[in-house]
Amino acid sequence: MTGFYRVLANNFLANITNFTVWVAATFWVYLETESVFATGMVAGLHLVLTALLAMWFGSLVDHNPKKLVLQASSLGSFVFFAAALATHSLAPDGSFTSVGQITLWLFILLVMLGVIAGNLRNIALPTLVTQMVPEDERDKANGLVGVVTGTGVLITSAISGFLVSKVGITGVLVLALGLTSIAWVHLFRFEVGAWSSEQVAAQGAPKQVDVKGTIIIVRAVPGLFALIFFSTFNNLLGGVFIALMDAYGLSLMTVQEWGVMWALVSCAFIFSGILIARTGLGGNPLRTLLVVNLLSWVAASIFTIQSSIPLLITGCFLFLFLGPYAEAAEQTTLQKVVPVERQGRVFGFAQSVELAASPLMAFIIGPLTQFVFIPFMTSGAGADLIGDWYGRGPERGIALAFTLAGLTGVAGTSVAFRSSHYRRLSAIYLGSAAADRCKM
Repeated sequence: MTGFYRVLANNFLANITNFTVWVAATFWVYLETESVFATGMVAGLHLVLTALLAMWFGSLVDHNPKKLVLQASSLGSFVFFAAALATHSLAPDGSFTSVGQITLWLFILLVMLGVIAGNLRNIALPTLVTQMVPEDERDKANGLVGVVTGTGVLITSAISGFLVSKVGITGVLVLALGLTSIAWVHLFRFEVGAWSSEQVAAQGAPKQVDVKGTIIIVRAVPGLFALIFFSTFNNLLGGVFIALMDAYGLSLMTVQEWGVMWALVSCAFIFSGILIARTGLGGNPLRTLLVVNLLSWVAASIFTIQSSIPLLITGCFLFLFLGPYAEAAEQTTLQKVVPVERQGRVFGFAQSVELAASPLMAFIIGPLTQFVFIPFMTSGAGADLIGDWYGRGPERGIALAFTLAGLTGVAGTSVAFRSSHYRRLSAIYLGSAAADRCKM
C-alpha cells in the first residue's frame, strides 16, 4: 500500500492548501467589507459550485487515468489562484471594500474556483482506495482518509487567521501557489492506480455523462438509490446544525470560549479516523452506517434538552466522532457494490445530491426558528406546556429545533433499518444469495 500512502500524503498537502485559502479568503472578505452577507456568499458559492460540478468531476474521474485527474486538479487550482492573485495585485486601492464592487466578486469567484478544482481529488480518492487497497483493508483505508481530513481541518483552523493577519491575502495566495506546485511535481514521482481491464473496456462508451445517464448507473445497483437518499435525508437534518449551532452555542458561552471548545472537540475527527484505521467498520459497513446515525440522532435529541455547557460539549464531540464512521461506511459500501469503472460518477452524483440538502434546510430552518420556535418557547403555548422543565426563552426555541431534528432523525433511521432496501444492499455487499430473495 506504499503507493496509496503517497497519494494520501499528496492529497493531504493539496487539501490543506485549498482549505486554508478558502478559510483565509472568508476572513479577509469580512475584514475588508465588514459584511456578513459577503462571507455568507463565499460559503454559499462553495456549496453551489461543489454540487453543480460534482457529477462532471465524477465523469472526468471515470474516463481518465487517475494520475492525470490529480495533476489536472492541482493545475486548475494553480491557474485560478494565480488569476486571483493577479486580480488583487492589479486592482486599485479600495477595490475590495464594498459588496457592490465587481472586483471583489471576481476575486471571490476565482478563489473559489481554485478551491473547487481541488474537489476533483476528493472524488478521485475513494476510487483510488478501490484500485490500490485490498478489499478487506478498504474500511481501514477510509479511516486513514478521515484522519487526514481531520488533521487538515485542525491545521487549517489554526493557521488561516494567523496567515491573514501576518501576510494578508496576497501572502496566502503566494504560499498556495508554492504548495500547489509542490503537490503537482510530487505526482510525477510515483505511479497512481493503473486502469483495470474493465476501465479500459469502458473507454469505448460515450464520455458525455448527463444526469439521466448517471441515474441509470445508480439504479443498476439495487438499494443504492435508497442509500444516497438516506445520506441526503441526514444532510437535510444536518442543515439545522449549520444554521443554528453558532447561535445556540453563543447563547451559552462567549465567542472566545466557543472557539476554544470547537478547537478541542474537533480532535474527535482524528480520534475517530485512527480508531477506524485500526479496527475497521465490522463485517457489514452499511449496518455500521445506520447504527452511528442512530446514535448521532439520539445525541442530537438530548444535547439541548437543558441549558447545559457539558451537554453541549458532549453532543458536539459525539457528532464529530461519529461523522467519519458514517462517511467511511458509505464509501466502503459504494467501493464494494459499484464497479470501479463507474465509481467516479456515482461518488460525484452522491456528493452533488447530498451537499444540496444541508443549505436547503439551513435556508428553511433559520426563519422557521426565528418566527415559530422562538416565540413558541418564549411566550407561546410551548412555554406554558413544557417550559417548567425544558426552559423558556429564545435559546430554548433554538434548542427545540435541535430536539425535533434529532427525533426526526431517529425515526428516519429506524425506518431505514427495517427497509427492504437495507436488506438487499447488505446482501449484495456480503455477496449473499439473499439478494434475490429480498423483495419490495
